[in-house]
Amino acid sequence: MFDFVRKHTRIMMAMLFLLIIPAFVLVGIDGYSNLGEKGATVARVGSHDITQGEWDAAHKSESDRLRASMPNLDVKLLDSPEARYATLERLVHERVLAQAADKFNLMTSDARLARDLQENPTIASLRLPDGKLDMERYRQLAASQGLTPEGFEARVRHDLSVRQVEAGVTSTGFSAAGVADLSISAFFEKREVQIASFATADFASKISPTETELETFYKANQALFQSPEQASIEYVVLDLDSVKKSISISESDLKSYYDQNAARLSGNEERRASHILINAAKDATAADRQKARARADELLQAVRKSPNSFADVAKKNSQDTGSAANGGDLDFFARGAMVKPFEDAAFALKKGDVSEVVESDFGFHIIQLTDIKTPTQRSFEELRAGIEADLKIQQAQRKFAETAEAFTNGVYEQSDSLKPVADKLKLEVKTVANVMRKPAPGATGVLTNAKFLAAIFGSDAVEKKRNTEAVETAPNQLTAGRITQYTPARTMPFADVRSVVRERVVAARAAGLAKKEGMEKLTLWKAAPASATLSTALLVSRDQSQNIAPQVLAAALRADASALPVFVGVDLGAQGYAVVRVNKIVPRLAPAEATVKQERAQYAQWWTGAENQAYYGLLKERFKAQTMVAQPALTATDVPLTSAK
Repeated sequence: MFDFVRKHTRIMMAMLFLLIIPAFVLVGIDGYSNLGEKGATVARVGSHDITQGEWDAAHKSESDRLRASMPNLDVKLLDSPEARYATLERLVHERVLAQAADKFNLMTSDARLARDLQENPTIASLRLPDGKLDMERYRQLAASQGLTPEGFEARVRHDLSVRQVEAGVTSTGFSAAGVADLSISAFFEKREVQIASFATADFASKISPTETELETFYKANQALFQSPEQASIEYVVLDLDSVKKSISISESDLKSYYDQNAARLSGNEERRASHILINAAKDATAADRQKARARADELLQAVRKSPNSFADVAKKNSQDTGSAANGGDLDFFARGAMVKPFEDAAFALKKGDVSEVVESDFGFHIIQLTDIKTPTQRSFEELRAGIEADLKIQQAQRKFAETAEAFTNGVYEQSDSLKPVADKLKLEVKTVANVMRKPAPGATGVLTNAKFLAAIFGSDAVEKKRNTEAVETAPNQLTAGRITQYTPARTMPFADVRSVVRERVVAARAAGLAKKEGMEKLTLWKAAPASATLSTALLVSRDQSQNIAPQVLAAALRADASALPVFVGVDLGAQGYAVVRVNKIVPRLAPAEATVKQERAQYAQWWTGAENQAYYGLLKERFKAQTMVAQPALTATDVPLTSAK
């Protein structure tokens, strides 16, 4: 089919023109693009579908947010099946709550919306010195999220309405002290145990399989001895760095940018201040705040009479434990580092001045300005390298979309080679051997990207050695590749895997012997406890496992404690078998009163969270939420068993 398209380009363009134009007339350009982008349905809430396209877009948005907030985050974690499935679960959760809010007529008033916007710290940082909102920066904030200011406010209103669905549960959750204490004491309860380990490795020397047995196992389990398909590939990557290499900035543009931004590039003014704080939380009673204000007024009068005593007064009276010991010194800070009332007062003072009493959400401050650091304007030569780098990034970001289109078209139009597009865009063609469908240990960059690897092993790329499509492998990064040599999956010859076959046979039989021996000892020791050969006694609990295997710990804590001591057996699968004797229960020591309060509060949070999850489960049933994608299976990590002594 693709050969026909390439050979009859003009005919196909005419046909597409005749087909597409009427479609635009009927459904509109936006509607047509939406039809093409929806993809398969991956989840459904009531009559509303969540499509593959929505899922991909949501996960990309979430990944971009996490990368921005945590630059050192391993990107492979974001592309894992577990991370993608978590994004889908969040989408379903949002849709369920949105439908519930609509069904229950939960709305947000203009006053509630205004209060939330006023309390939003991001928006608070956009206010000008006179307290008014910088509307230009506000529009930029909304635009960075693909919204107008009106759209941004509508989304905040929607989020506030949706939050009300679960607020009835989360804001009223509680647990009785007696129930919390009983549950927490059980959680921290300790048990004295002794363990006998029957490790598979200890029985391996007793196994000596024949050649016939090895060959029989090999023939019956050939799926275990598959050599996966592999390919040698070449690929090219288009990203901002490669686009930057093609950009040059003229000297006149550099100087013009410097002239317009010299003050900003040289740094911001910083001020050093000391303060005396009298605490008064914003939710404190009017009487308490009035009392704190009166105390601050007294201290202000004392400082006014003797300005040089400010540090001593701060040491003795300030309730800011972080700065009081240093005489209230807060060191240098720029605009945006302090709460707005404090910042406005500090930047209005002259060096040596003492402010009036300043009220903030923390309480009442008396501020003394001790120093001013005015930035020295840096020369063009000092800033030249940084300016050039900034301008190249800006131009690369603007040029990337245009270059990306040329890259996408180039790898498609000449699909039997990556060299033409690489030469045109000055990109490097890289080669690598032994590439598999799953990222190899130690792989980096695009070779860890599941979408790119899936494209490499697509039927067209494997069978016809054609270029893959341009795959988005990271933000502002496109990759295309092609197979130069392909080796299909195959069953490795017995001679090549004989040692592995023997290891598997020995391990399986040794595990069987270990289990048999352990079960026999369990029966014997239950009948004659004095004959048991066990390890030194250990005190174990859920928070102090003593490095024993999780299966052993779980068995010890589940054992019936009504008739101690008691023996239990634990099948450890490939690791062998264990026999555990629980000797006694050791109650938890009574914690301090402060610890008790903290634990009760934590337990109440857990209980409220469990109630909220149960409520969400009911909402999912009511609004018929379905997920069509299977949840990724978790991979268990083996934990070594403590050996018996």
